[in-house]
Amino acid sequence: MRERSPGAAGWELVEGEVPLGRAPLLFATGLVRHAFTTRRGGVSQGPFRWLNLGWHVGDDPAAVRENRRRLLQALDLAPEKLITAHQVHGTAVGVAEEGVVGRREGPAGENFAGVDALITAQPGLVLAVFVADCLPILLLDPRRKVVAAVHAGWRGTAGRAVVRAVEAMQKHFAVEAGDCLAALGPAIGPCCYQVGDEVAAEFRRTYAGWRDFLRPAQGGGWRLDLWEANRQALQEIGVVDSNLSLSQMCTACHPELFYSHRRDGGRTGRMAALIGLV
Repeated sequence: MRERSPGAAGWELVEGEVPLGRAPLLFATGLVRHAFTTRRGGVSQGPFRWLNLGWHVGDDPAAVRENRRRLLQALDLAPEKLITAHQVHGTAVGVAEEGVVGRREGPAGENFAGVDALITAQPGLVLAVFVADCLPILLLDPRRKVVAAVHAGWRGTAGRAVVRAVEAMQKHFAVEAGDCLAALGPAIGPCCYQVGDEVAAEFRRTYAGWRDFLRPAQGGGWRLDLWEANRQALQEIGVVDSNLSLSQMCTACHPELFYSHRRDGGRTGRMAALIGLV
């Protein structure tokens, strides 16, 4: 990675053969290797061009394999150290230790099945979640050296998947929420994300401050701000605002940079958010 160009607040794009986004908040610690991928830098064609990392979307498997190779090479990572999960839009958390490296539970060979957040305190392991509008969240406790990667669409956000991840970090590694840094990556923004009354009702039921991230949309429905909802969830458990970084880069607004499930009618690729302790 070479020349750096600016992104939105809390996110910057580092140019190279495989351009990668990063959060200055995490980068400044020197404790982790992390990235938010874009769609640029790969070999996939058609609706999946270029750096599709998802096995399950209908892309040529050889192209996905090459895309993953390029990504891992750009990050100087060994393929066997990449820890992934078969995501189900839930709130379950997988604890990654050295023993999970060879485990294959998911339908595409993922290390975990039915999991939407991963945590580890093991240096060298790199956690990854895959997205195409849903919000990727990377967490770091710099004191106890514990990291997490979280996949949070509207269901995961309503169920507070990121809070479940912090609770698992507390349970397994004695993490304090107030010590955690949280980087909220690119996702579909409230400018483009309209949901119906049933989704809005779920948030009104579970979030006291729902008016801060749900606004009536013109013509009916609601505009949902995933960044603000997850920020609120993290603040409720003691993560201070100065430890939060929001990209505010809308995946639907930037077809040159990001895949978007909603914008592209469901036929599109997948990006990744990755984090590992150095």
